[in-house]
Amino acid sequence: MTVLVTGGAGYIGSHMVWELLDAGEEVVVLDRLSTGHAWAVAPRARLVVGDIGDTSLVASLIREERIDAIVHFAGSVVVPESIADPLGYYLNNTSKTRDLIETAVAGGVRHFVFSSTAAIYGDPVAGPIDEDVSPQPVTPYGKSKLMSEWMLRDTAAAHDLSVAVLRYFNVAGCDPSGRTGQSTPGATHLVKVACEAATGKRSFIEVFGTDYPTPDGSCVRDFIHVSDLVAAHRLALGSLRQNGRSLTLNCGYGRGYSVLQVLESVKRVTGRSLDVRLAPRREGDLASVVANTDRIRSELGWVPELDDLDAIVATSIEWEETLGRMADPEAGPFAVTRRREEERALSRTG
Repeated sequence: MTVLVTGGAGYIGSHMVWELLDAGEEVVVLDRLSTGHAWAVAPRARLVVGDIGDTSLVASLIREERIDAIVHFAGSVVVPESIADPLGYYLNNTSKTRDLIETAVAGGVRHFVFSSTAAIYGDPVAGPIDEDVSPQPVTPYGKSKLMSEWMLRDTAAAHDLSVAVLRYFNVAGCDPSGRTGQSTPGATHLVKVACEAATGKRSFIEVFGTDYPTPDGSCVRDFIHVSDLVAAHRLALGSLRQNGRSLTLNCGYGRGYSVLQVLESVKRVTGRSLDVRLAPRREGDLASVVANTDRIRSELGWVPELDDLDAIVATSIEWEETLGRMADPEAGPFAVTRRREEERALSRTG
């Protein structure tokens, strides 16, 4: 059987593809390449360029590739952008997910792993957040993801579908083997932006808000290395296959670091200074968001291997330097990608 990874050419999705292949799975990637890169998809996976809302395409993939599980990453993820374009987020994250779920059920897919977010909790009370906290999302991004969670829960109750909902806190870092990483132009992730500033790709970095009720006044987040995150997805899929019991799990480390602490880590790891500029708070940002991770550890036996802020930063810096060396389109994965795309185009028209 085969796993369909939606959004598998993106940051987290491309790491998931490698994780599944390393575990011996057959993988098909569906990605429209709006923010992802074809070259980021592992060569052993089949890349299909298309939209999850194309139900005919998805149905044919499920049938032809004998898909038994879907790991769903495709969607829009920038909180401020969701405030400016709520309808776009409800389309990409909710409406199209609904179409994907319906097509999966009709095609006999048995297992569904969903990329959700801590943004569904809204502005929580102080302390680590557990999965039983009543969701109160405050942004269209969080609301769009929560509605998808509801659809999956109701569908699992009505059909032969087991579901794992994984609620991410702040994902950072890159594949320690250097096979893929955060490559989205204009990305807003703090660690990515800070590493771009440290490698000269940005002239400065802004800190949005220094008057929050936190130890140093900047926002506090629970940062999880992307490799530990995708390992949790693999374990969740294995659990669904083994016992068919649906799961909802936080994905974090259970400790928080402030924005200013992250910037200090980048300076410490690189030995370089940063031009840090203080700016007003951004709409939608919360003071402190930290996970309670007891459930994922007990349910899946998940033991993180990269629970260290400096390690997260170090892999991110290594990837930024790799991207710099890949700037020549005739070199590295970009050249491989172009050949792969040309071959696919010929096969479609031949």
